[in-house]
Amino acid sequence: MSDTTTTGTSSHGTGPFIAAIDQGTTSSRCIVFDRDGRIVAVDQKEHEQIFPRPGWVEHNAKEIWTNVQEVVARAIEKAGITSADVKAIGITNQRETTLLWDKNTGEPVHNAIVWQDTRTDALCRELGRNVGQDRFRRETGLPLASYFAGPKARWLLDNVEGLRERAERGEILFGTMDSWVIWNLTGGTDGGVHVTDVTNASRTMLMNLHTMAWDPKILDSMAVPAAILPEIRSSAEVYGNAKGGALDGIPVASALGDQQAALFGQTCFAEGEAKSTYGTGTFMLMNTAHKPVNSYNGLLTTVGYRIGDQQAVYALEGSIAVTGSLVQWMRDQMGLINSAAEIETLASSVEDNGGAYFVPAFSGLFAPHWRPDARGVIAGLTGYVTKAHIARAVLEATAWQTREISDAMTKDSGVELTSLKVDGGMTSNNLLMQTLADVLDAPVVRPMVAETTCLGAAYAAGLAVGFWPDTDALRANWRRAAEWTPRMDANTRDREYKNWLKAVERTMGWLDDDDS
Repeated sequence: MSDTTTTGTSSHGTGPFIAAIDQGTTSSRCIVFDRDGRIVAVDQKEHEQIFPRPGWVEHNAKEIWTNVQEVVARAIEKAGITSADVKAIGITNQRETTLLWDKNTGEPVHNAIVWQDTRTDALCRELGRNVGQDRFRRETGLPLASYFAGPKARWLLDNVEGLRERAERGEILFGTMDSWVIWNLTGGTDGGVHVTDVTNASRTMLMNLHTMAWDPKILDSMAVPAAILPEIRSSAEVYGNAKGGALDGIPVASALGDQQAALFGQTCFAEGEAKSTYGTGTFMLMNTAHKPVNSYNGLLTTVGYRIGDQQAVYALEGSIAVTGSLVQWMRDQMGLINSAAEIETLASSVEDNGGAYFVPAFSGLFAPHWRPDARGVIAGLTGYVTKAHIARAVLEATAWQTREISDAMTKDSGVELTSLKVDGGMTSNNLLMQTLADVLDAPVVRPMVAETTCLGAAYAAGLAVGFWPDTDALRANWRRAAEWTPRMDANTRDREYKNWLKAVERTMGWLDDDDS
C-alpha cells in the first residue's frame, strides 16, 4: 500500500492488517490487528448451547458458520477497510468439539458434540480395556477421557443411522471446529480444503505425538476410518484462499486450538515460558521446546505450535476446574459480594486468611490430582474468621492451585518456571495477581492486549505470509501492562503451602463408590 492511502481508523494509521477468527465455546468473533499487534476492530456473536440430556452439550455447526461469516463482514466494516487491506486470516477455536459432515452437500450429519460433553464416558472405560486411562497415553500424551475428540467421532459413527457405511465409502468428513471453518472458508463443497493443524490434531487422541501423523493402530482400536480424517498441517502456513464473503481471495494461513493460540499470543517461544488463562476455570501451558515430555504428575502432553516446516514445539498443560466460577459462587450462591470486582476490596480489608483455606473441589479435583471423588471444603475455621478472611481464601485458592500445577510442570520437565504470563478476566484483580507472584515465587506479567487467543492466531497467520519476519518481531510487539514481583518471605510461603496441601487432603474420598 502507498503511504497516502488512509483506509483504516486514524488512530491505527494505514494497513495492511491481519484478521483473526476465534470460534469459541459460547461465541464466534473476528478481530482485525495492525502490524503492532494492536486491535483495530472487533465483532462478536453468541450461538445457542444445546443440552439434549444431562451431561450432553451440542452446537449447531451451520449456525456457527453463519455467525462466523457475519462477524468477519462486520469487523471489516467497523475497521473501515476492504479485503485488499487484509494480508491473511488466522483461525483459533474451542478445542475437542467434534463434527462429522457430508462432503458432497456440506450438511452436518448431527450437531457438533462439544468438549464438555460426557456421553462417551462409558465408551472411554470400554476402550481402556484392562489397561485403563493410560492405554494411549504414550502415543498421544492424553489419558482416555470423554474430553477428547476421537471417542466423540466413534460415538457418532456408532449412533447415527447408516453413518459408518457412508464414512467408509468416503462421503463423510471429520473435523474439530478449525477444520469446519477452514473447509467452508475455502469453498466448502466447491473445493474446500480439509485440513487441521498439529495443535488441534493433538487433542483428538488419534495423532501420534512422535510422528505427527494419525496413528493407524489407535484408529483401528477406536474404529475410526482414516478416510474421514483431515490432513495434518503446521499451525502457520497457507492452507488455501477464502472463496466469497468479505475476505474473498485472502490466504487462510493459521490454525491453533485456543489455549495454544494464547501461548503463542503471549510469545512464550522459549523453553520454560508459561502462560495461564484465568477464566471460569484456568488453563496453564508451559513450553517444553522440541520434546514431548511425558507427565507422571497429572498433566497433559500436547503440541504447543508448529511454524511451517520448522520443528514442532511441545507443551505441558494443566487445567483447574474452578477459579473465576468460585468468585461467581460467592456472589450468586452465597450473596457475600454484590459484584465480582467487590471481592478484591473485601479481601484487601484483612492482612491474611485468618487461618482459613478454601478448596473448591465442586466437581472433583482436576490437575494434578484427578480425583472425581473430591468435594469442596473450607478448612481451618475458628470464631475469629470473618467473611473478609473467606474472600481472601477464595483468591488464594486460585493461586495455590496454580502453584500445584507449576510444581507438577517442574517435576515433569525439570525446568523451573521463570515467569508467568497471565490473561483472562480474573487478571484485573490486582490482589490475586500479587498473591500469585507470592506463592509462585516468580514474577507475574500481564500484557497490554488481553485478547491473546486471537492475537496468537493473527501472529501465526502473519508469520506464514511474511507480514512479520520472525518470532523476534512478535516478541518486540509484546508489551507489558503490569508486573507483580514476589513479596512474601520463604518461611511464610512454605507454611501456607503446607496448610493448603493439608486442606486439599481433606477434600478427597468424600464420595464413596456407591454414591451417585
